[in-house]
Amino acid sequence: MTQPVRIPSDVDREDRVLANLTARQLAILTVTGIVLYGAWTLARNVVPLPVFLIVAVPIGVTAAVLALGQRDGMSLDRLLLAALRQRLQPRRRVAAPEGVQPAPEWLTSSITATDATGAASASEVSPAALRLPAEGVTEAGVVDLGPDGVAMVAVASTVNFALRTPGEQEALVASFGRYLHSISAPVQVLIRAERLDLSRQISDLREAAPGLPHPMLEAAAREHATYLDQLRRSTDLLRRQVLLVLREPIRATGPTDGLGGASPLAALRARRARSRDGEVTETARRSAETRLVRRLGEATELLSPAGITITPLDAGQATAVLATACNPDSLIPPSAGLAGADEVITTAAADLDNEPPVHHRNTASRDWRGQNASPESTALDEWEGGDL
Repeated sequence: MTQPVRIPSDVDREDRVLANLTARQLAILTVTGIVLYGAWTLARNVVPLPVFLIVAVPIGVTAAVLALGQRDGMSLDRLLLAALRQRLQPRRRVAAPEGVQPAPEWLTSSITATDATGAASASEVSPAALRLPAEGVTEAGVVDLGPDGVAMVAVASTVNFALRTPGEQEALVASFGRYLHSISAPVQVLIRAERLDLSRQISDLREAAPGLPHPMLEAAAREHATYLDQLRRSTDLLRRQVLLVLREPIRATGPTDGLGGASPLAALRARRARSRDGEVTETARRSAETRLVRRLGEATELLSPAGITITPLDAGQATAVLATACNPDSLIPPSAGLAGADEVITTAAADLDNEPPVHHRNTASRDWRGQNASPESTALDEWEGGDL
């Protein structure tokens, strides 16, 4: 008989190696100590001890703060590396799969020079190409992740767990546990919140209210529409959506550990094999898509006894979800009806045959000398004093 096991909440906590310090912290402190000791060994015959301490103490304190300090659950050394990486990367990025061309000379010449030579830097003007993890979405809704594999997004319905009886709750937990035990590849359960727009529901209520069979029903519909309008104006309405994201690698990652994830050695071998094999073939990509569709079918079958309905997203819906994740505060909600960045927007040409002909009067005339008069003189000749 199996016994319940309590799982700690800090499962992502790094292992403590020595003196309640992680391997990363020990490495930073050890390297700093070795460097300072080596510098003192080389300079003790030349530099007095107080002078050396004036330089060494700030360095040691900085290393200790970086190794032991944290901000929002992240160590300060990682934050420093992230800040340096962000500083060295381009500030402006645009969606340009074909590459970004350098800025023209007339634009770079108008930029104020910042270097000592007086020449404007083209890197400050030209943006860099924006590289997103998703390279495209197929018609079936499969997201192409390039060399990282393929993914598929599905919407999962929710179940009210608190209103169920203890027996029903145990059945729900057992059903969900069977699905977790069947997972053999990366799966993400994403709960996202987005703004709820009730404009369409309010307009539908007001339009349908006059057609109701009883005046009291009409009054109730109008009152409910007014209530929704006030609720929309007074608060920020949000709705939650549960997404099930399945990812399938194109190449096998090798042996895995007990939790189903790839071990560090397996991940390193997979990266070397990926760089050695080169480009991904179309056959391997189709095989990965087939495995992904089969996994989605298995998830639908295993979660259906719990009352959870899995609905895969098509190409337009998956694109809208990705666009919303990249720009959650967009005023225009993304939809499949919007034109893409590489699509040409056209309009119907005007029917020029039905337009009335336009007659242009020739303003050039001959003066009394028989020569062509200028437009200014012609305009003066045609001017009438009554226009004043």
